[in-house]
Amino acid sequence: MSFRQTLISSCAPFGIVLTDGQLDLCEKYFDMLVETNRSMNLTAITDPDQAAVLHFSDSLALLKFIDIPRSARLIDVGTGAGFPGLPLKIARNDIDLTLLDALNKRLGFLQSVLYNTGLTAGLLHSRAEDAGRDPAFRESFDVAVCRAVAKLNVLAEYCLPLLKCAGVFVAMKSGDIDEEISLAQNALRLLNGEISDIHRLELADGSKRSLVVIKKLSPNDPCYPRSSSKISKKPL
Repeated sequence: MSFRQTLISSCAPFGIVLTDGQLDLCEKYFDMLVETNRSMNLTAITDPDQAAVLHFSDSLALLKFIDIPRSARLIDVGTGAGFPGLPLKIARNDIDLTLLDALNKRLGFLQSVLYNTGLTAGLLHSRAEDAGRDPAFRESFDVAVCRAVAKLNVLAEYCLPLLKCAGVFVAMKSGDIDEEISLAQNALRLLNGEISDIHRLELADGSKRSLVVIKKLSPNDPCYPRSSSKISKKPL
């Protein structure tokens, strides 16, 4: 099947139906991703069918399980090539999106995607722990999402300080997460977070995914997030 057909069929089990205009935007984004990937390492997945499932429907599946309020401020932490943030923006243009990444050349690619698709989003060149200490971003988002490969206790320290009270952090995980969740309990206690839901799903190719939804209960202690060296040497 074509990228477009695979995207339609792989989103259907999640009840997600994209308009022709939204599908056009996804195709344009995918084409730019493949073209830019020839000179910049953005993704290992460039096959149209695989990308439709593992990048786009994987990102969009979040909309079936997470209630994102209208015009919510959402930050995609460590966005990389723009997943899940840009597919979410394509499907929900009302979202006030910020894409955060520590590598400026990735943000250059995303700026080009925004320009060529007419989408709008803030681009933040920063490490997550630096943004979490910046008064301009600290405790200012309704939703934080992350597909990064770090452990949940580490991701919680990066993402929870960015959220308003009662905001939610959605960690998009693959593989067995039960031990990881158990090991994250101390971090969640120190960061005033609580797991409110765990959604387990299967993508069209059989890949297993989990969405760990963490609600922020109260403001974070000013000592969090710590520096990246402290986070890596002594995770909470």
